[in-house]
Amino acid sequence: MHAIGIDIGTTSICGILLNAETGEVLRRETVQSNAFLPPSASFEKIQSVEKILDVAKGILDAFITPEVAVIGITGQMHGIVYVDKKGQSISPLYTWQDGRGDLPYKDTTYAIHLSTPAGYGCVTDFYNRENGIRPKEAAYFCTIMDYFAMHLCGLAAPRMHITNAASLGFFDLLTHSFSYDVGIVPEEGYQIIGTYRGVPVALPIGDNQASVFSSLRETGTALLNIGTGSQISVVTEKILKTENVETRPYFEGKYLACGAALCGGRAYSLLKDFFKSVISPFASPDDGEIYAFMDEMANTAVSPLSVDTRFAGTRQNPSLSGSISGIRTENFTPASFTKGILRGMAEELFRMQKEMGIPLRGIVGSGNGIRKNEALKKELEEIFGHPLSVPAHLEEASFGAALYGLIAAGKYKNASEAGRLIRYEAK
Repeated sequence: MHAIGIDIGTTSICGILLNAETGEVLRRETVQSNAFLPPSASFEKIQSVEKILDVAKGILDAFITPEVAVIGITGQMHGIVYVDKKGQSISPLYTWQDGRGDLPYKDTTYAIHLSTPAGYGCVTDFYNRENGIRPKEAAYFCTIMDYFAMHLCGLAAPRMHITNAASLGFFDLLTHSFSYDVGIVPEEGYQIIGTYRGVPVALPIGDNQASVFSSLRETGTALLNIGTGSQISVVTEKILKTENVETRPYFEGKYLACGAALCGGRAYSLLKDFFKSVISPFASPDDGEIYAFMDEMANTAVSPLSVDTRFAGTRQNPSLSGSISGIRTENFTPASFTKGILRGMAEELFRMQKEMGIPLRGIVGSGNGIRKNEALKKELEEIFGHPLSVPAHLEEASFGAALYGLIAAGKYKNASEAGRLIRYEAK
């Protein structure tokens, strides 16, 4: 028995074919969607729904065989597509990167007025309503993965899992309902919503939850994901109310405590660009060479600088700035600067974990920022005080979607059973 997992990302779409007995990824494919549309304003980040569906369906069609028992779907959260009563998209995808929520509204901004971050679907819709650009024929709005699943199954209306619903904002974690007119009643549990080419299709889930689902084999561990941004996610039994940590719905009545850093791995990229600008008058190294040099320096630094890597602010305070301090004659060096950036990235996630107040028994790392940087792995292990495990599979979100699908299809009873398929890299 096999399962397909599809992850509709912001720039690419990933599909895997998973052996449902062993957890081995039998086949994988990642295709650039090239779906971004020319913006009408600097704040606008929109994509072509048609291009996304063409690429995702192309991967899916290539993977379907008689052995495939289920299709699991996940993708980029927060963004929305408007859908009419006939089940057709009537707008582009307004992505999670769209900045219209940060524009002025009355004496503040749209996002602050609604107490919900810009890029969240309800904020985007509120702006569109207020400015008369919401399609008149719109009966619903949903995430891109909801629309893809709806399209595959020939449904007239989207169906939405609570993990996707919460990403739009105005979602009550206790009642699992919206306090905003979305037009959809969110669903929970493990659901099959239809078929495509005779294969059951599972209700799509959020990519954050999917990645955690495929990475944490045991309770009491945290998933640290570092890409352009960074994120710490911990499964919890209760709703947390803290300044920098968001509680999201998870599976089987549990929640996901999630802290996100806007800069994350981008901080290391900024340092790379800084070194490149210094070196460029004298040499022309490529980015890979500079990163290799930085990794080597980080391993040799003894006394790092103290670096606050919140260079892009935070979701709660976008105007916040990072800082560099603790400069002394002995550590005013490129090596100490490099190590300080890495430590700052680790410390920002660690502060969020302390804010959660959830004791940890271990940490798991994912994302290229961790997989490709041994120096960062060491910093995370030192700051968190636990050895770092890394999933053997690279496609965390699509793997998680496939696991969810296997439970929905009845192959496994629950997350604990399905989690036996998760493997970690040998140390």
